[in-house]
Amino acid sequence: MEELIIKETIEPLGKETLRAALKINGTVRSYFSTFLRSIGYLEIPPVIYSTATDPLNHPVFDTTFEYYGRKYSITKSMIFHKQIAVQHLDKIFTFSPNVRLETADKASTGRHLSEFTQIDIECLRATRDDMISLAEDMISGIVAEVEEKNYHELLSLKRTLNIPRKPFLRIKYKDALGKYGKNFENVLSAKMSDPFWIIDIPINEREFYDREDPNNAGYLLDMDLIYPEGFGEAISGGEREFEINKILQRVSLKGQSPDQFKWFIEAASRGLLPSAGFGIGIERLVRYLCGFPKIEMVTPFPKVPGKYSI
Repeated sequence: MEELIIKETIEPLGKETLRAALKINGTVRSYFSTFLRSIGYLEIPPVIYSTATDPLNHPVFDTTFEYYGRKYSITKSMIFHKQIAVQHLDKIFTFSPNVRLETADKASTGRHLSEFTQIDIECLRATRDDMISLAEDMISGIVAEVEEKNYHELLSLKRTLNIPRKPFLRIKYKDALGKYGKNFENVLSAKMSDPFWIIDIPINEREFYDREDPNNAGYLLDMDLIYPEGFGEAISGGEREFEINKILQRVSLKGQSPDQFKWFIEAASRGLLPSAGFGIGIERLVRYLCGFPKIEMVTPFPKVPGKYSI
């Protein structure tokens, strides 16, 4: 039985679709890196484990372990590290490997992996509008780049791409929820032919580090980019909470303890400048560019939630 499972796990290695996906993956990484460097962003190395990582706003299995008497967690995202690093480096990006041991129900979505990479971006003194503009440039740019550099791969996949025109449509969370119900993201994603933004997300739907809008109590200066054609979430980001009293209030509101984020809280206590940023899941982007029904088709050794992985 185990031999059969292993065979099924490595089967994608022999498929030409995987070869095409990996070539497109290479184009994505090269383009993003070159583009960000050209506008003054500095690449920093990823953080694989830390004493504090993203608590997330949905349940995942625990990844903590002990090392020399200290507790660490595998990185779920570099949100804390990039908010601190940007205080000194102004404009940063990193290709961050993330491990999120998702529950088995995520296996059927076609867009979840327990191990993935995202390009994480952060800019000092930036606003949500600044980050939306940057993200739109990156998404429109990479579609054009893949059309040019990976013409033969797209042809073999029978995939036609349209370069989205800026600015992308913005939809308020409460409006989408009121019109389409709790499943609005999937409904809208299936209806749309271009990427679009969900903005003004309620405070209880996100983590403590996302900044509350001072002019719209209870809502965050966040944004989620959603791919069209049913491909779902592409980007999550926004402005960061930087005032220590508000950070502590939000930690308490989430039912968490400052001790869970000790080094970050200590750094915030010494003072933070405002920043904003976002993350783009590389595998989700490649899946969208390739038009694949399942995200596991883009990588040689996919870690699908709830399934045996080598």
